[in-house]
Amino acid sequence: MALSDLSHDELAGLESQLASEYAALADKGLSLDLTRGKPSPEQLALSERLLALPGEGDHTSGATDVRNYGGGAGLPELRAIFAELLGVDPDRLIAQDNASLSIMYDALTFAMLFGTPDSERPWKDEPALRWLCPVPGYDRHFGITQALGIEMIPVPLGPTGPDMDVVERLVADDPSIKGMWCVPIFSNPTGAVYDDHTVSRLARMTTAAPDFRVIWDNAYVVHTLTTDFPKVPDVDTVAAEAGNPNRFLQVCSTSKITFAGAGVSFLSSSEANLDWYLKHASVRTIGPNKVNQLAHARFFGDAEGVRAHMLAHRESIAPKFAAADEILTRRLGEYGIASWAMPEGGYFIDLEVVDGTATETVRLAKEAGVALTPAGAAYPYGNDPDDRHIRLAPTLPPLAEVEAAMEIVGLCALLAACRAAR
Repeated sequence: MALSDLSHDELAGLESQLASEYAALADKGLSLDLTRGKPSPEQLALSERLLALPGEGDHTSGATDVRNYGGGAGLPELRAIFAELLGVDPDRLIAQDNASLSIMYDALTFAMLFGTPDSERPWKDEPALRWLCPVPGYDRHFGITQALGIEMIPVPLGPTGPDMDVVERLVADDPSIKGMWCVPIFSNPTGAVYDDHTVSRLARMTTAAPDFRVIWDNAYVVHTLTTDFPKVPDVDTVAAEAGNPNRFLQVCSTSKITFAGAGVSFLSSSEANLDWYLKHASVRTIGPNKVNQLAHARFFGDAEGVRAHMLAHRESIAPKFAAADEILTRRLGEYGIASWAMPEGGYFIDLEVVDGTATETVRLAKEAGVALTPAGAAYPYGNDPDDRHIRLAPTLPPLAEVEAAMEIVGLCALLAACRAAR
């Protein structure tokens, strides 16, 4: 029965029952963690062989000695593997060091200091700077724009992408809006996948700022929870055909594929954008870690090697997502006080609870021994105006701990809803 259909006495009885169950759990002194989307030790073990690569005496890629300086664009053989996965021309893809977050930070910082190939002046000299942020979204994206003093404008995110009517209206008349964050495949945290219509509109829309940029963070492009891999739109071609060849800066990395601190990141874009990026990056570095890039090329072999590796990841984490869905359904389904969409890939579940109760749900969970990402983290400035969204990350803990934590999350969400309803 829906919570809203319960009488006052029935609601009070349910709340009393839940409070007793909660008190018993809180006394157990649990310490469970669903805060960050990290690979589990079991997943990390899948890449153990990488630690022995490329191996003594294996240090050439074509004519390049990977032990030496240079090669700012990265190794061609590894770029070819990920170009196939991203559906782009290998000549339009560069390989860098471990974090795509670094590429994104660099790109915006370079734009601030020097402008882009399409800018009239450095962004720091503009009278105002604004950035579109689909929400719920990725807190580390918001951290970059906030650190650089760029005002963030939330835009609603649906299952097939951001509300494009809102996006097009905003960018058409405001030259201070310089760009937009996007996680187009298995978006963090909702699992949304942008459809072709959304991609086309992003590529073709008229923007008042001639140097408008879409940071196309394809962090989860191969992170499937099914046996299929998603279709990857060729945004560079779509944008070029629309007359906006420099609009997209697409990034991805192996952070959740191999090892987070010892992976490889990638940037795909137009020739002008890549030349611009490498020109400024060459001032701060003599080149990326090509030894590590060669190790990854040897480890994967080809694009099919990456896909096979990711299916092994799926075997580890898919049962955790399934358990989370089952427990949320059992705990909350009949009461009509929460919603969530089970993603087909990625690392997160976005739990929507009763308006005004996300913060309380997180607080209750913490006191019962379950650490969750702060309510509001998926919004710019940490402010979810409806206090509704909670990001759940079930990948790191063992399955039994995920199950225990989700039982508590469901209990806390229902208890918070009961208290709000009285």
